[in-house]
Amino acid sequence: MNRDSLTKFLLFLILLLVQVLVLNHIHLFGYATPLLYVYLVLLFRRNYPRWAILLWSFAMGLCVDVFSNTPGLAAGSMTLLGLVQPYLLDLFIQHDSPDDMEPSMKMLGVAKFSYYTLLSVTLYCLVFFTLESFNFFNWPQWLACVVGSTLLTTVLVIVIENLRGR
Repeated sequence: MNRDSLTKFLLFLILLLVQVLVLNHIHLFGYATPLLYVYLVLLFRRNYPRWAILLWSFAMGLCVDVFSNTPGLAAGSMTLLGLVQPYLLDLFIQHDSPDDMEPSMKMLGVAKFSYYTLLSVTLYCLVFFTLESFNFFNWPQWLACVVGSTLLTTVLVIVIENLRGR
């Protein structure tokens, strides 16, 4: 097992435990839930094998589903995010950047990393909460959940990335 796989696995375990034991019990104002496990998908480097991104994403989503009693919601949403992550990353990096560049505030800059995070988390929350509600009869609550969770998760990811960069 190489070092990259080991660090991904440790990050996987840490994010899973934090999400299941702490963050799943936080619902600010009844709407905003931090979904920090999305951070795993955001950190895949450029030109990482797409099958591996999909596998890691699905595994993380499935584990969150098992411990959170959300049958298939996180797995489907994470798999979709893993599918589009390379394309979202390509929007924010220069074409002459190294092939093994890992997205971070240090490499992308604060603004580009923040936009990358916001776009990815917004896509994830849109899919997750749409699958969860599966109707639009109560769309103000759906919108509040999407916006609240997106903002809270984005702020947490940026704070953790800022601390990680030091």
